[in-house]
Amino acid sequence: MKDLKIYCLTLSNSHYEKILEKNYIPVGLGSANYNDKWLTDKNIVNISDKNKFYGEYTFHYNLWKNEIIKNEDQNSWIGFCTYRRFWSKTSKLKTDFSLEEDILQKVPNEWKNYDVVLVDPIYTNKTKISKIIKHGKRIILKNPFLFFNNRKITIKVHFDMYHGYGNLDKAIDLLEIQDKEKFRTYVNKEIMFNPYNMFICKNKKILFQYYSQIFPWLEKCESIFGFDLENSYGKKRIYGFLAERFLSYWFNTYTKPIYWPIYFKNI
Repeated sequence: MKDLKIYCLTLSNSHYEKILEKNYIPVGLGSANYNDKWLTDKNIVNISDKNKFYGEYTFHYNLWKNEIIKNEDQNSWIGFCTYRRFWSKTSKLKTDFSLEEDILQKVPNEWKNYDVVLVDPIYTNKTKISKIIKHGKRIILKNPFLFFNNRKITIKVHFDMYHGYGNLDKAIDLLEIQDKEKFRTYVNKEIMFNPYNMFICKNKKILFQYYSQIFPWLEKCESIFGFDLENSYGKKRIYGFLAERFLSYWFNTYTKPIYWPIYFKNI
């Protein structure tokens, strides 16, 4: 794909051929053994050993630090998917779809006037009452009106429920001054975010601008949260979840994004 390069991230070394068949670039993450054919998150400067905490971002760090796309065409779109989440080739999803026929292979005309493609948002105010009761007891005690006004279930409230009460505020305190209060306002006001750390940038310049903001911040966050984290998906992978919320803020604030649907299916 001349004008579009998609990196498909996986944790399994058995996916190489299946990814390649889709004209995507196979990327191996984490501790599995990958042969020399693979692009991995283990280049010269890497944080591969932090994969269970950072998720997909160990590969993003690799791209940022090792000049893997140094010679990439400035007009080439660069994007990311995973072995179980794929971009649709059109703006409308099919009920009966095929990974061979219906996933993204070229840049759609609709993207012409946009800088970035983000996944269709999820809405925090649509969180089920049962989930709020299960994960948000401390929040409910502090603000019982959540039950009566779902507009109050913001990105911040949702993060507190699933990834540790107060953790997002602690992380925001470490942001540079130009983003600190803007991001704080964003998460306390908005009731939607673009999930799964999937995005496609119009060029590498935008991509590297984002990297230069996200990684220094996450590194600062390590000084607070460390790596001796509660062994649950929502807590252990906190750096990936912080990045997911910041991704929505940063691209919606500093670029012109278009939202696009994805398919869920294991490769």
